[in-house]
Amino acid sequence: MADRILIADDEQTIREIVSSMLSAADYTCRECSSGTDAWQTLTSDGPFQLVLYDLTMKDVDGVTFAESAKQSFPDTLLVVVASVHDISAAIAAIRNGAYDYLLKPFVREQLLDTVRRALENNRFRVENRTYKANLNSLVKARTEQLQAAVGNLERSYDITLEALHDAINVKNRETGGHVRRVTLFTIAIAQAIGLPRERIAMIARGAYLHDIGKMAIPDNILMKPGQLDPDEMAIMQEHAYRGYQIVKKIPFLAEAAEIVYSHHEWFNGKGYPRGLKGDEIPLGARIVSIANTLDSITSDLPYREAQSLEAARAEIQQFSGKQFDPEIIRVFLEMPDKIWEDLRREVSDH
Repeated sequence: MADRILIADDEQTIREIVSSMLSAADYTCRECSSGTDAWQTLTSDGPFQLVLYDLTMKDVDGVTFAESAKQSFPDTLLVVVASVHDISAAIAAIRNGAYDYLLKPFVREQLLDTVRRALENNRFRVENRTYKANLNSLVKARTEQLQAAVGNLERSYDITLEALHDAINVKNRETGGHVRRVTLFTIAIAQAIGLPRERIAMIARGAYLHDIGKMAIPDNILMKPGQLDPDEMAIMQEHAYRGYQIVKKIPFLAEAAEIVYSHHEWFNGKGYPRGLKGDEIPLGARIVSIANTLDSITSDLPYREAQSLEAARAEIQQFSGKQFDPEIIRVFLEMPDKIWEDLRREVSDH
């Protein structure tokens, strides 16, 4: 389809000459004898790719026309036609939205060259805008696809975790309740610290799996009603490494595996199985360590009855800087008892 050009000049002879030159070059031309007529034509008979506008027309000056056209017809370029003594007005028109200017008198080659450059520029602008619009649509569509894929992947993660949790429950049903409480306690502490949602989700996975290694511990040790002897304790302590060996084989649980491995490490380096200390211990493991101890103290165990939250707080505070990270303990001690009571009740009602 031929480009459409609007020729606005109050001299009929010039309009006809310019129109003849452009029509011979396969452009479709429309002529107007005033600025008002040109504006009405743009409004009612558009679109035009280019307007040739004579600055000498008195009803609408070229600077005003250029500014208005740029705002109302952004896909139409304006080339103003001026005499030498009107060059300052032509430059002002360019500053206000015109693409270029032609100085009278001009020859055919000059006219065609200016028009060709203007139309090429216009095509490039329109194509570029269309490309950006298509690109934005493509990005939006791909983003939606990615979000759906991530959602499906996260659901598969949850199914995997549920399967591992069921494996723990088969071994010891009370261990399953302990796992859920420790997970909720861990999430509450992580939220109080102010960790981002994505980080909390991964730490929660580590909490959920922290005792998975107990599947490898013999029942006579795992469920012994009294205190373990040194040899039995050594076997029990293997559950951190055994759990790590299980979980590390699942690619999306790499960080969770480190929490499983490290949740019995002590802040002062006297824990097990590797003797890590301070920041060597993953942050998630330092949080799980507190949540795990809180639930152990406040739950019935084979060798003792549950103690109160007050007693648990006092014992945990006593080991701040020794077994536990003192900064996390500071946050933990500021959390009200009602949080732990409500979370424990939530697991009991499950």
